[in-house]
Amino acid sequence: MAKSLKAGDKVSWKSHGGEAHGKVVKKVTSPMTIKGHKVAASKDNPEYLVETDEGKQAAHKPDALKKG
Repeated sequence: MAKSLKAGDKVSWKSHGGEAHGKVVKKVTSPMTIKGHKVAASKDNPEYLVETDEGKQAAHKPDALKKG
C-alpha cells in the first residue's frame, strides 16, 4: 500500500486487463465524478486520481495502488 503518494508518482494497479501503469494526478478528498462513475472520496477516506500512460483517468483507494 502506498499512503504517501503525491502528484507525478509512478504507480501500478490491478485492472480488467491485468496490471495498469501510470502516474498520480492528485489526491482526491471530496466527492467527484469520473466518466459517469461517482467517486465517494473524503478527507477521512481519500482516493487518488491516476492517469494511465495512454491518458485514461480513474480514481483508486490508496490500498489498490503500488508505488513504482
